[in-house]
Amino acid sequence: MSWNFKNIVRNAITSIKPGKIQSEAARHARRAYRRNLSLSNTVFAVTIFFLFLPLLVLILYSFNSSTGMNWTGFSLRWYNRLVNSRELWRAFRNSLYIASTSAITATILGTMGAIGVNWYKFRLRGYVQTISFLPMILPEIIIGVSLSIFFAGLGIPLGLFTIYVAHTTFNLPFVFLMVMARLDEFDFSIIEAARDLGATERETLFKVTLPICMPGIMSGFLTAVTLSLEDFVITFFVAGPGSSTLPVFIYSAITRKGGVTPLISALSVVMILGNRCAFYHAQEVSEIYCRKIVIPESPRDSVNKSGGKYGRKKRGKDGGNTHH
Repeated sequence: MSWNFKNIVRNAITSIKPGKIQSEAARHARRAYRRNLSLSNTVFAVTIFFLFLPLLVLILYSFNSSTGMNWTGFSLRWYNRLVNSRELWRAFRNSLYIASTSAITATILGTMGAIGVNWYKFRLRGYVQTISFLPMILPEIIIGVSLSIFFAGLGIPLGLFTIYVAHTTFNLPFVFLMVMARLDEFDFSIIEAARDLGATERETLFKVTLPICMPGIMSGFLTAVTLSLEDFVITFFVAGPGSSTLPVFIYSAITRKGGVTPLISALSVVMILGNRCAFYHAQEVSEIYCRKIVIPESPRDSVNKSGGKYGRKKRGKDGGNTHH
């Protein structure tokens, strides 16, 4: 009884004056933690400032009324010229067209290739995997020159079609890699359960495999769209007259003017805002899809939860075994 009373008094003192009974080691550890936390916060703030300072300068000078680096006043003239530039909007439409079509084609081919390589065993399987990663490893200038020589040898005129083929070529390995990473975590007992329930190979592919692989497929698609929109080196070698994309247009405008003009700064600001809005909506769509999809439970887990193939055994009131 006295021991319980001592514990109650000690707990009361601890709750009222916790600083009195803290050890010296605990105080030193807390001070060291605060010092490390402040240092990490400082490094983080400096890094963020270093990364975003060029963007802030770019946004600021997009509202400059003059073309030089000297600030002469606030103006929206460059955004007005941006809206009325027909050449810019034609390059923007070309970029969207090439990015969407090449990303869709690369996603379909990459997904089917990843599923085929992961499902089926054949003699040239390792060779196909190695060849698929070559466009990712090789420098872009080598791919651009090679494709330019290839199209010239076949007599194919340079234009939107050649850009589409080139972008599909270098987007394909990224989709293939992301879908393969998703398939490596795949529980193939789900496919066995679907086959046991009478599903055909086509039904298993479209109703089981593809829904489970959809996060990897969407990641590959968005990566392909991003890479296609920002690519300049390969596009520069395979683009023809009148088929310039937005990066090629920006490069041409910079070389004509001898530097970055406020018009390019205004275009960059619009692209940053558009990219942020697109990323936000894509994230919302992916979250909604992930909440709707329900990954089926593997038969092995079902058996383990039920206690065996024929169910868990329970003892009846009379001491005998009954099946659950």
